[in-house]
Amino acid sequence: MNPETALMSKTADIARDETVFVAGHRGLVGSAIMRALASAGFQNVLTATREELDLRDQSSVDAWFTEHSPSYVYLVAGTVGGVYANSTRPAEFLYDNLMIHGTVVHAANNAGTKKLLYLGSSCIYPRHASQPITESALLTGPLEPTNESYALAKIAGIKLCSSYRRQYGADFISAMPTNLYGPGDNFDLEASHVIPALMRKFHEAKLAGRPEVSIWGTGSGMREFLHVDDLADACLFLMKHYSDDEHINVGTGEDLSIRSLAELIGEIVHPDAQLVFDSSKPDGIPRKVLDVSKLNDLGWKHRVELAEGISSTYRWFIDNYANARGIN
Repeated sequence: MNPETALMSKTADIARDETVFVAGHRGLVGSAIMRALASAGFQNVLTATREELDLRDQSSVDAWFTEHSPSYVYLVAGTVGGVYANSTRPAEFLYDNLMIHGTVVHAANNAGTKKLLYLGSSCIYPRHASQPITESALLTGPLEPTNESYALAKIAGIKLCSSYRRQYGADFISAMPTNLYGPGDNFDLEASHVIPALMRKFHEAKLAGRPEVSIWGTGSGMREFLHVDDLADACLFLMKHYSDDEHINVGTGEDLSIRSLAELIGEIVHPDAQLVFDSSKPDGIPRKVLDVSKLNDLGWKHRVELAEGISSTYRWFIDNYANARGIN
């Protein structure tokens, strides 16, 4: 049996007392995975704050893995942001993510970690990839320029896991989620993704009595969105049921225009507001929706529909407005 065939057989249940490390536990995805692990009854979950462990420092990460020897790793840490942040901080996005991915994967392999799940991003795919985007579209064309640095780092992470798998037999897998949203998101208007940015804009316009809300771009771009709790559920599912060299898409397989998204958020947050589209700002990639048939065929499908998810996220935002990330 070759190494890859042997790895494909590693799809057994995970004991709830196994040591699990969530790298990036304070972020949108990491906090959702923490909730999912707690709900599933995992008793030995390890975390480390940025102050406790700089994931860009190989020697520090090596020492941490030697001391704690986690059996399972969710690698969801990284520097993230929306179109503005990606386009104005390309060096930071490339360096930070390359280093974080490299140190953790290397240390996990050296420490004998049983399995690692690396979380990428759907921005890895070419700007003009055929829609819906299949996993095989990777590296078949030029990337979207506005997030090229982040995408390159994420592609490197996929290939890193694949390379350690092939060379060392490490059971390292990669999952590529679509655009995410949910409780614990970043609401900084210069660094956040589209749903939290629009939610904050509509909310603050309502508080101030402003009749208009400005939207970046023309509103024509088509996007897919997945609630972060659905992603966390998918990550636990994949850790148990998936073991393959190829990355796997995670999403809903459903998309809508940014205009329709803005209208939906407006109806929930500030129904009286008028939308004003700023065509001087970039739209980004014209359309991005994932083909999730591979994941669906394994037996997983999303549960949270968009309107329901936005409504619950807005309730969380109201309850946590003063302390939400990105609120000054």
